[in-house]
Amino acid sequence: MKLVLLSGGSGKRLWPLSNDSRSKQFLKVLDNPNGDLESMVQRVWRQLQGLKLSDSAFVATGRSQVDILQNQLGSEVRMVVEPERRDTFPAIALAATYLYSIEGVSLNEVITIVPVDPFVEASFFEEVTKLEQTLHESGADIALMGVKPALASEKYGYIVPDQSEETASEQTFRRVSHFREKPAQSDAVALIQQGALWNCGVFAFKLDYLINLLLEKGLPIHYEETLKQYSKLPKISFDYEVIEKAEHVIVSRYNGDWKDLGTWNTLTEELTKPVMGKGIMTDDSVNTHIVNELDMPVTVLGLSNVVVAVSPDGILVTDKAASPRIKEVMKSVDYRTMYEERRWGRYQVVDYSKYGEGNEVLTKRICVKAGKNLSYHLHEKRSEVWTVIAGQGQLILNEKSFVLGAGDVLKIPEGMRHGLRAVTDLELIEVQIGSDLFEEDIIRLSADWNEIEKIEIQSM
Repeated sequence: MKLVLLSGGSGKRLWPLSNDSRSKQFLKVLDNPNGDLESMVQRVWRQLQGLKLSDSAFVATGRSQVDILQNQLGSEVRMVVEPERRDTFPAIALAATYLYSIEGVSLNEVITIVPVDPFVEASFFEEVTKLEQTLHESGADIALMGVKPALASEKYGYIVPDQSEETASEQTFRRVSHFREKPAQSDAVALIQQGALWNCGVFAFKLDYLINLLLEKGLPIHYEETLKQYSKLPKISFDYEVIEKAEHVIVSRYNGDWKDLGTWNTLTEELTKPVMGKGIMTDDSVNTHIVNELDMPVTVLGLSNVVVAVSPDGILVTDKAASPRIKEVMKSVDYRTMYEERRWGRYQVVDYSKYGEGNEVLTKRICVKAGKNLSYHLHEKRSEVWTVIAGQGQLILNEKSFVLGAGDVLKIPEGMRHGLRAVTDLELIEVQIGSDLFEEDIIRLSADWNEIEKIEIQSM
């Protein structure tokens, strides 16, 4: 069995900590067994490693999440990267063609799709592995895993089993009658009485099934061709395009705990401390949480059932019950992302200003992990000034090598080729100056430091 973890999201539901490059699954707010903070994706990956499943896992994601996935899971994590953001059907089709034509996976292999961020115990993934046997036993096109509902929730979709089947089969799997997407609470109560299960987004199929389906639809089955035609693939969910149209779909039931920590009210239920980061809260503030990423204190006096979230991207103060509305409120807001994690470390925008005559100035604090490197690249529309504030590194500037240390200041004009490797953890302040400052103003010449060092270098 091969696992495909779907990693997407626009980053609005947990604003201001989440953004387009740091979706909810990447927020380091959960405690791991060692007492350190980890993200949802790191928690899932740790659970898969414990069950020896990570070696069979691939992450299907978009370009904007590649760096942060490598930062949090390591550079060896295997990814299938969408050339543009679309929906789950094209993303899963791309992953299937990659497994088929690049990895050489057998058509008889079972492919299991799992969201990258469920909040579950390891037993959840033990049940996921059983979908392979369930698929073979049932002869179904697709095998789903549904969660026994803890309550009649309006937030989730429901899988409704066929009531005409013998109850004995309920112990293993049942044929699916139909689906209901986020029903009203009264309808959810009725569905649960019918044995309906929460749809947790986990399902399995044989690779042969999806490859043949792509052929029937006149879509490519080879990875390189799928990449070329990706923008032409239907922009639709896999549920609507495939699962709800399949002839034979079955569901097995998971009886354990399952949570989607997709809103501030559900996320704070799993935080072990009411204050994360610098913060002061009075005792008469009941069921209130402060989550502060900035190096300045936040004080809350006498407010109950409230979330105060602070990051470089903004400040949120919300009643917990109202917190799910943030996605709708922020959907039309388009601000520059002020914090990102990259494969080499992280950066935070400290200041961004526009001046007369079209000049812009942007100041970043950049942290590069020891042994990691920035790519060898150039910019066409900006110059940069670097001031090293801590650590040591090796700089390559127009094929010349330099050693950098705390206190060094360097000016890099536009068009100048440059790359940087951290010998120890390296921190620097970068001031960008130009007429149009945006992250995409970069021409990468090489990302691999071994390749960069092969350039004929004059040491100085």
